[in-house]
Amino acid sequence: MRALIAALLAATLAGCSSTGLDLAAIAPTAANASPASMAIDAPVMVTHPRFGDRKPTEWKGKTPWAYAVHGTDVSKYQSEIDWPKAKSAGISFAFIKATEGGDRVDDRFHQNWAATRANGIPRSAYHFYYFCRPAIEQAQWFIRNVPKEAGTLPHVLDMEWNHLSPSCKLRPNWQVVQREMKVFLDAIERHYGQRPIIYTSVDFYEDNRLANFKGYDWWLRSVAAHPHDRYEGENFLFWQYTGTGIVPGKTGDADINVFNGSVRQWRDWVARNTSTS
Repeated sequence: MRALIAALLAATLAGCSSTGLDLAAIAPTAANASPASMAIDAPVMVTHPRFGDRKPTEWKGKTPWAYAVHGTDVSKYQSEIDWPKAKSAGISFAFIKATEGGDRVDDRFHQNWAATRANGIPRSAYHFYYFCRPAIEQAQWFIRNVPKEAGTLPHVLDMEWNHLSPSCKLRPNWQVVQREMKVFLDAIERHYGQRPIIYTSVDFYEDNRLANFKGYDWWLRSVAAHPHDRYEGENFLFWQYTGTGIVPGKTGDADINVFNGSVRQWRDWVARNTSTS
C-alpha cells in the first residue's frame, strides 16, 4: 500500500495530468447532495458592515470595516444558523467545513451547503488537513463528499497546525508539507475545474516557508494586525480578522472575513470564479 501511495505522489509531483484514480467516479452528484444546480445570482449586499466582537482588537492602520464585502466560515460548532438573518446583517459569502482527514464529514456540512444555496449566498467548501494521512486519500475523501455543481466558488484547503488533535501530533518538515499540499490541490483542481484557495495561519505560514509557495490565492488569518503586517506583505484574497465576532443569526463566537477588494471587484471575481457545472 505504501508503495502505491508513493508512486501516486511521485506521479503528481512530476507534473502528470492524472493520479491514475478515477476521482469523478467516487464523487457525489449535485442531485443527491444538494438542491438542483443553478448559478448564484449577484447577491444584494450590505456593504461595509461593522460586526460586534467579544474580544475586539484595537486596529492600527486599515481596519476590517474599511473593506466592503464581509463573510463567514462555519462548521458544526456554530450549531444551526439563521442564514437569512446573517445575510441581511452583511454576510455576503460563506466558507463551509466539509471534510477533515480521510474519514470525517462535518455534521452540518450538507445542512449549511443547502441553506446557503437556498438563500443565494456565494459559498465553497473547505477541507481541514490531517497530517497523519496521505494527501491523495484526503483529496479522494473531499471529492467523495463535496458535490461538483454549478454556482460554487473555488474550494479551500485549510492548512494549520492542530495542537488539539487527539490522534495526530505529527508536524512534518516544510518540504513534506509543501509536497503534500500540491498533491491535494492538484487533485481538487483537476476534479472541480477551479484553482483552490489556501487558508493558513501566521505560524503555519512561517514554519512551512509558504512565502515561496506560489500560484494560489490566500485566505489569511490575522486577528491582531493587518495581514500585510503579519505576512510580510503577502497578497491575499480573503482575510479572517476575528474568531470571536458577533453575527446575527449565529450562536456564540463567529469567524468573520473580508474580501480584499471593492464591491465591483467582488462581483467581477464571483462572475469569473463561480463554477458553471
